[in-house]
Amino acid sequence: MSEPASQEGSKPVQENGKEEKERKQEATEVKVPTESSQSIPSSSALDNSSNVPETATDEIKSQEIHLEEQTKASTDLIKDSDTNVSKNFVVRKPAKVIFNLDPDVLNSKLEQPWKKNFYKRVEARAQAMQQKIINKDNLKKELEKKAEKKFPRNNLAKEWFNTENVTLKTRAYLLDKLLPTLVPGVEKMLMQVEKKKLWAEADITTKFDPINHLGEYLMRNNPYYIKDSGMSGYQRVMRDVTEELKIHVPNTIGNRVSKMKKSIKQKREERECINEVKIKVANIRKQALQEQFSEWILDPKGMIPLVVIQNVLHEFFQNPDFQLEACCKQLDIADSMGPRLNKMEFTEYISSYIADFKSETFEKFLKHLCHCADEFREIIKTDMRRQMFAELFLCCDRGKVGFLGRQRTLALLETFYDQSSKMLRSLLRNPRQWPFIEFEEIDLPEFWGDMDNQKHIYEDFDKVLLEINALLSEKHASKTQSKLLETPEDQHKHDEYTESTPPEQQRGTTAEQEPNRISTKEQEQDKESTGKKELYREIVTKQTHTGSTPEQGSSRELITEQRRHSDSVTEQGPPQRVSSSKQGVHMESTAEQGRHRESIAAQGPHRGSISEQESHRESVTEQEPHKGSRAEQEPSGEIIPEKQQDIDSTLQSGRGSIFRESRKTRESASFEHTEILPQEKRTQEQIYEEELFVSPELQEEVPISRRKYHLSETTKKEVQKDPSCEKSQKIEGKSWSGELLTCNWNMDYIKCEEEEQANLLYSSSRFTDLHAIIRNIQSYKEVKGGSAFNGVSFNLLQFVQLLETFVGEDAPLSVSETLTSFFKRGYVETKEEKISGLEQIRHNASRVRRELLLEALFQKWDSDGSGFLDLNEVDELLYTYKEGMEKESMKKAKLHIQFPKPHPGQEVRMSSKQFQKYIQLVVSELRGNEDHVLETVVEFLMNSLERSPTENLRNCARRKWLYRIQHAAETSGVSLEPVYTETFKALTQDAESHGNKKISAHISLLEENRLLPDRGNVLLRNVASTLDDAPFVLNRVLYRDMKGISFTVVDEGKPIHVPQVQHHGNVFFWNNSIKKSDQNGSFLALPLQDAYMRVFGVMAVDTLRDPQKINIFVPHEIRFYQGVTNVFSTAYHYVHSREHILHVVITGIAWLCEITSDITTITTYFIEPGPKQDSDYVLRNMMVTRHLGLTKIHRNPPIIFRKTCIFRDFLFKCTDTSEVILASVCGENHIVIPLRERTGKALGVLDFNIGRNKMLLYREFKDLQKMIKVVQAACYEILGEISGEIKKNYILEIENVGEVQRAGILFFRIMLQELQESLQLLTSLDFVSLLLYDYHPSVEPTYLPDTKSQEVEANTKLVHDILLAVILFIHPELELSSDFGNWDKCKMYVNRHFVTNICAFDPTARHVEVNLKLIGEYIRETLD
Repeated sequence: MSEPASQEGSKPVQENGKEEKERKQEATEVKVPTESSQSIPSSSALDNSSNVPETATDEIKSQEIHLEEQTKASTDLIKDSDTNVSKNFVVRKPAKVIFNLDPDVLNSKLEQPWKKNFYKRVEARAQAMQQKIINKDNLKKELEKKAEKKFPRNNLAKEWFNTENVTLKTRAYLLDKLLPTLVPGVEKMLMQVEKKKLWAEADITTKFDPINHLGEYLMRNNPYYIKDSGMSGYQRVMRDVTEELKIHVPNTIGNRVSKMKKSIKQKREERECINEVKIKVANIRKQALQEQFSEWILDPKGMIPLVVIQNVLHEFFQNPDFQLEACCKQLDIADSMGPRLNKMEFTEYISSYIADFKSETFEKFLKHLCHCADEFREIIKTDMRRQMFAELFLCCDRGKVGFLGRQRTLALLETFYDQSSKMLRSLLRNPRQWPFIEFEEIDLPEFWGDMDNQKHIYEDFDKVLLEINALLSEKHASKTQSKLLETPEDQHKHDEYTESTPPEQQRGTTAEQEPNRISTKEQEQDKESTGKKELYREIVTKQTHTGSTPEQGSSRELITEQRRHSDSVTEQGPPQRVSSSKQGVHMESTAEQGRHRESIAAQGPHRGSISEQESHRESVTEQEPHKGSRAEQEPSGEIIPEKQQDIDSTLQSGRGSIFRESRKTRESASFEHTEILPQEKRTQEQIYEEELFVSPELQEEVPISRRKYHLSETTKKEVQKDPSCEKSQKIEGKSWSGELLTCNWNMDYIKCEEEEQANLLYSSSRFTDLHAIIRNIQSYKEVKGGSAFNGVSFNLLQFVQLLETFVGEDAPLSVSETLTSFFKRGYVETKEEKISGLEQIRHNASRVRRELLLEALFQKWDSDGSGFLDLNEVDELLYTYKEGMEKESMKKAKLHIQFPKPHPGQEVRMSSKQFQKYIQLVVSELRGNEDHVLETVVEFLMNSLERSPTENLRNCARRKWLYRIQHAAETSGVSLEPVYTETFKALTQDAESHGNKKISAHISLLEENRLLPDRGNVLLRNVASTLDDAPFVLNRVLYRDMKGISFTVVDEGKPIHVPQVQHHGNVFFWNNSIKKSDQNGSFLALPLQDAYMRVFGVMAVDTLRDPQKINIFVPHEIRFYQGVTNVFSTAYHYVHSREHILHVVITGIAWLCEITSDITTITTYFIEPGPKQDSDYVLRNMMVTRHLGLTKIHRNPPIIFRKTCIFRDFLFKCTDTSEVILASVCGENHIVIPLRERTGKALGVLDFNIGRNKMLLYREFKDLQKMIKVVQAACYEILGEISGEIKKNYILEIENVGEVQRAGILFFRIMLQELQESLQLLTSLDFVSLLLYDYHPSVEPTYLPDTKSQEVEANTKLVHDILLAVILFIHPELELSSDFGNWDKCKMYVNRHFVTNICAFDPTARHVEVNLKLIGEYIRETLD
């Protein structure tokens, strides 16, 4: 102990000694310059008394030397004081005892005092030197000031300044080297001459020689030996002139420096100018942003949520037209609505992101900001509506079960829709049509064959559109013709012609003259819009007074059709979509002659609507934003029910058959309500007057998004400048509370039963050993959130979304209030339904609790993560329950379950689902309450299983690695590379942690051997491997005739372990460079099996790279590797299922784009888990299909978060509720349709953008339904086959070729099955009516007009062509027969076997030879 102490005591002494030496050295360094300065002899002139400049210079020098000595002495005193303080005392710090400290850390800590002292000294020296330099500079400046006072500047030296290029260098040289010394010498000489009076007495002899005097002066004042001799005023000016002259000498340092200074000065001025401009622009932009702030709806504190502004910037940056994607990375979007911005913060925050924008980009951003302000107003309005519906749900859910009946809800909506006024029905959507009802609720003949336009979601949609287009074309033609009639004579002739010409002929002539006047369209655009408004008003007025107003129309459709019409030639008539509408109307009339539909009868007479007039007034508001009198006209009257009757008796049997009986249930329920009448009976004229003159309170009801996109630039500027145009901070008289309560309903309002039951299990002391496993199960949950559609009931989110879809976006909040009051009175549940709901809740909770307990028990039992349990081992432990008293009862459970086939060792392996089912069957055979008995059995098995802490930790680590493999598949964006990576990570990490091995692994998949079939029907191709073996293994192929045990694993379906490969004669080595003596290690080959236990590949693991010679795989490692293969198989098929679904979607979209034209884009999204465990799910944009059907599949699909979709939340609304969403964003309408899993939850989304059209035409709307139904059926089939729930069904011959080809043909195969099933519903009378549908002109009555007879003839030809095309499919030999041209003989092929032959026909069979060209001609004729 004394030795370390003496060492510590000697260190300060040594340090003090060093300080003394350093101090002495510094003192000597200070003294040396002083002595040297004193030793320099002072130079004096020949005559000191007369040399005034020299005396002054000497005085200045002495003052300078004196000041330097004072500064140096002061620094010495400071240093001496420091050293004296250090000598007075020594501080000894107590020693510290440190355990288990890293030597590097210890050394660094020991070095810290020395370093600190060293840095302190260095810093003191640097400061002293810096202060010395500063003092010296200050002294020099003071001396120069004194010299200038004593010696004023002589400007005569400026005459030397001349920039003549010839003598420039010489003059600069002389001024720099000679003249500064020569001129004072000549001056001195002249002064001596004058003093000696040699000017006047030239003949006086004297010893004074001017040349010698000048030479002596030059020698004494040689600038190379004497410095700072002092300068006169003339010399100072000469020095300045010399410096200025040097600047003009080329290729000199001064010249280059001057040029650099000049360029730097110029750049600085430019930079300052640019900065001034930037500051002005920034101030102008900030002022514009401050004006924009008033456009937004603010919270009660006058602030805007930060996340809203961040979403505005994110949407603008995501626009590909601006190429600002890099700015998105700088945005860190907030996760909540908490942070807010006031006016100044709003301006500064946005300015920080748009500082570098160009003027055009900034103007576009201002427009975008204005649009987003309007959209935010709509978002707040929607939030108010959704809050209203949420309160309605809680009010109707009196039993607090968390759901409401679906059939009862739809029945109330139908009643409300039927008994509403015409004006209100124009805003609502028909609840009897899709998407309110499911495809399973529609009969197949009606779904595939019914073309009744009245069954559109907007009634009379096609009819209204047809009339508008016809009248628009007529008025546009007449207006253009009147413009071209320039002279009064032409006008008079035209008037006479119109008086003598029928209206039909006038239209035809006008249409013929239209193409020659298209060039004048651009000049008439402004006036044309006013004419269109007047025309639309006439249409609506006429239809309103006649009582036959079509109910569905839109300003968006009007604008769209006007634009199409203006771009097309009127001579060609209305657009093609109108002609298709005519066919639909005709089919409707022919279909209604045969039967009368209950749904139409229940609706009563068709009531007109004036939504077109509403939308027209919106377009008027677009051009007159300052006038709000006609901005929005909505119905101010409310619907109040007079009576309330019981409708419960008709809904008790609705859940038995969910879809087939739903229509009857809703119809019967709707008739039990009394008719809802308005408060006052009003005539059509009174209603129309009320529509034109609406109270100002409802002027904000029409969504601003409908009118903001047609404002002109000048109008927008006027709106921004006029302070009277600031938008109201209220929505229909209601203020915003400042919170969007529905922005995060998915996490707040979806009741997660699993989490509740898990919390209950955590609080139970019976299952303490399972708590950690249950927590892992909850944390490893796949996708959190989202509701499953079940067809029976609605939860809160689904109910709110259904009512929002029913009401639509155009309806004011008063309509929602009316609907809410109606629902509160109409929704009444019986006592039995309440009890049934409570029982269902208890059953769901019990089911979730059971699944959690059994899954946790399975994972505890399967401590190695193999993914299966041995049935014999489970039975041995189960039979000991209650000392074997329940053994016989437990054996009965095996009679109700089918176990998988035993393995070669008579081992029956059960998966987790099979284990849960088996235990539940065992519990059902025991006496007592099933829930209590199951918990008792689980507790018994849990306590009977003995697992060491090491096994528990190993099990936890392995479960985490297995979870990462599945998580990689779910977040891969349909790619297998992350799955391969996580699989190899799990293998290598487990080998290093639990086996102390270095392993190599590779995965090989089975493929059909088409190139070399002689070497076997199948081959194994290595698709992935660890990094070290990639050059030798990757993409290599193993055939059956080669050495190896992999095909043995494929054939037997069980793993094979080779402990020592050097002693095994049938192991194939991919790396031929390894010597045989070094081929030591173990090899393990495991089969990869799908849900049907079919082998599709092999995973191989070896220890050839391990340095240990003998290192075999132990049993727990082999079982874990089996678990890895099990999870990898699940992940592999998960990715392939998504690939197949994408393939089906691409096929369906291609089919739809060929027959529809109004769909702008189709975007496909998949749902994926969030990046964090507790985060919300995300959407991945997989592909986008443009207008012409061109599909772009993203290589790196972008991820979309919920927090970035405040303005596009319809995507997450769709995934949250698993329901169809009809939304409007930025003036474009979207139909968002979920792709559902077999459980009813959404796995993806299809976003159909239909542009500015309010809705598709009925034919296109029906085609969309067909496409969605077939795609959804294909998804169910793909997911069921991959999970093993259903067996693969190969219907067509082409499906046996391969999985990829099968996915490509699956869409058309399901559509073919749907049509075949529909044909089987036809009776013989239906075919007889088709064959008798013939047209004979001789028999045709003479009273029929020509147009009617032509229509009958066309329909007859249509029937014949379709039947003949179908006959050619089944009987291709008819083409070569003589009966081909005779219809009377061709129709004989339509017999009783006709439908059977159609249903059995396989168009992909090899033996089928059909003339597709001929059949195509017949089909194209029918389409034309």
